[in-house]
Amino acid sequence: MKQNWWKALTVVLLLYVSVAGLLLPVPRLAILNETIRNLYFHVPMWFGMTFILAASVYYSVRYLRTPTPALDIRAHEAARTGILMGFVGLATGSIWAKYTWGEWWTNDPKLNGAAIAMLIYGAYLVLRSSFTDEQQRARVSAIYNIFAFATAMPLFYILPRLTDSLHPGAGGNPAFAKYDLDSNMRLVFYPAVIGWTLLAFWLAQLASRVSLLKLKVYEKQLA
Repeated sequence: MKQNWWKALTVVLLLYVSVAGLLLPVPRLAILNETIRNLYFHVPMWFGMTFILAASVYYSVRYLRTPTPALDIRAHEAARTGILMGFVGLATGSIWAKYTWGEWWTNDPKLNGAAIAMLIYGAYLVLRSSFTDEQQRARVSAIYNIFAFATAMPLFYILPRLTDSLHPGAGGNPAFAKYDLDSNMRLVFYPAVIGWTLLAFWLAQLASRVSLLKLKVYEKQLA
């Protein structure tokens, strides 16, 4: 039970974010209005995605140094969880764009960069499914996973800042924290970042346990 305290914390934080995010007052800004509440969901999901993808790379590096099926599984499931968080982040961002910019998707460097990054990670899943040899699949996937992370992070966080963009925090457009993330929003936003990040690790852990159990069953059947 003591080892699962962070899971209880995850539930508490996300419940708090869901309730407080809808009830606490937010700045009344032109165009954004009540849609600014999406900040508690859209942005923290990207944080969670980034941290869990970094964890996936960590397991991939460990696998290349000490190849074991468990490390490959943990890297794979962490990457899958990150991809899930990324696509949910794209979906919440698209909904937000519709209500603020009038379109589901715009030709914006930040949005296009995020989409390309997710396609790169989608190719990771396709790559894994193309191998029948388990060791070869794990080794090539680990190498590609490191490449994908090194390529995706600049697309997410660096390149959009170098060009003009409608998206806050990119192309000279100030991020929310610089002008409207008031004390009430910080009370929800920071717990949201922690909560969504912990949820990502929880999902990856559950998926890894299921995959490891399947592996053990398969090995027993072969014995």
